[in-house]
Amino acid sequence: MAKYLAQIIVMGVQVVGRAFARALRQEFAASRAAADARGRAGHQSAAASNLSGLSLQEAQQILNVSKLSPEEIQKNYEHLFKVNDKSVGGSFYLQSKVVRARERLQEELRIQAQEDREKERMPKT
Repeated sequence: MAKYLAQIIVMGVQVVGRAFARALRQEFAASRAAADARGRAGHQSAAASNLSGLSLQEAQQILNVSKLSPEEIQKNYEHLFKVNDKSVGGSFYLQSKVVRARERLQEELRIQAQEDREKERMPKT
């Protein structure tokens, strides 16, 4: 009886160990893929994501914008800010998320404008 119990415990530990190792490998792969994506997006954009706490994609989802258009960003920001105002029963947390999303998208617009200016300054060959 004790022999069977020991075998069950050993098998259970092996199953849990394999599952943990597989989850760890998946997490490393996901982390590597995210780092590669940040590398493609540029160092400034990654730094802006770290400072604001929001990625560009998250900010676009919060403000419901598909392209970086200052007019669309401002329009959606104003609407969502008013809707989530605490005086009309909104959530201060959501309102702050809307503000952070707008700040992140404005920073991305600034980065893109700076990169465009740098490209224009480069001599054409």
